[in-house]
Amino acid sequence: MKKRVIFSLMAIMLIAMTVGSAFAGGSSQQSSGGVTRGMDRKIVMGYSQIGAESEWRTACTNSVKAAATDWNIDLRFSDAQQKQENQLQAIRSFIQQKVDVIAFTPVVSTGWEAILQECKDAGIPTICVDRTVDAPNTLYNTYIGSDIKEEGRKAGRWLVEYMNKIGRGSKNPVNVVELQGTVGSAAATDRQSGIMEILAQYPNYKVIKSQTGNFTRSEGKQVMEAFLKSDGDIIDVLFAHNDDMAIGAIQAIEEYGRKPGTDIIIVSFDAVKGAFEAMIAGKLNASIECNPLLGPQIMDAAVRILKGERVEKWIASEEGQYDQTNAAAAYPSRQY
Repeated sequence: MKKRVIFSLMAIMLIAMTVGSAFAGGSSQQSSGGVTRGMDRKIVMGYSQIGAESEWRTACTNSVKAAATDWNIDLRFSDAQQKQENQLQAIRSFIQQKVDVIAFTPVVSTGWEAILQECKDAGIPTICVDRTVDAPNTLYNTYIGSDIKEEGRKAGRWLVEYMNKIGRGSKNPVNVVELQGTVGSAAATDRQSGIMEILAQYPNYKVIKSQTGNFTRSEGKQVMEAFLKSDGDIIDVLFAHNDDMAIGAIQAIEEYGRKPGTDIIIVSFDAVKGAFEAMIAGKLNASIECNPLLGPQIMDAAVRILKGERVEKWIASEEGQYDQTNAAAAYPSRQY
């Protein structure tokens, strides 16, 4: 009897030690995982993304979410589905939730002063991502992204050099069509401005058609079909404000019976994997990179802002440009 009692007591003690150890381990693990990198607490970030209109946007969203996990930031993510009113509603919700910091990618560049002032009045710092806003930079803490107008200039310079190289640059006129991005977005207006700044130096380059394709592959195809229906035999060049629209346009050009990349020279933006595949196939001539992998820069900026450190008003992303001469070599290392 005594032996049974002793064994029972030993078993109870062993179970208690095991359970206690498990709870202690769980508590320790939770404690070590409960702090944002570089902080003494876990921070909460509200993020308003414009949607999922392209490969580029999906890569950007994935980068933000992965970086938030890596930095141990509580991310409150909202998809605006291409509507600014959804963004404004989401940001006001973030203010009510008293998040620590708000990051957002604006659908369009106008209409942001009031909401940014509300964030500032609430003491919540804001980070503008990928697209700029038409508002005083005193209303937001930093912009993270590209020099979009310079992207347009790069595209224009590349085209002129290439057309001269293949002996078509002196043709009078060189007829250009343009697939614009979302009307009113900085990505559309600034890319167009940069392109036109370069083409203005060459009077024989004529933009004969320009229309939005809303950064989507399907609309890019539809608009290009309309361009081809009216001017199909005289189009020399297509500028597409992103790769997805360019890929849609390539389908339309092939169905029309002309050769994309040969009969019609095509220059686009973003440098997603689909663009590299099109360049390797000879159907797309060049893509100017716009880097979507901004997540780590966003999280780093958020932490520095909340710690009271100086943060630049513009944090530039590193980008290159690609064409049929270097696409195959670069393709294996592409992350998006």
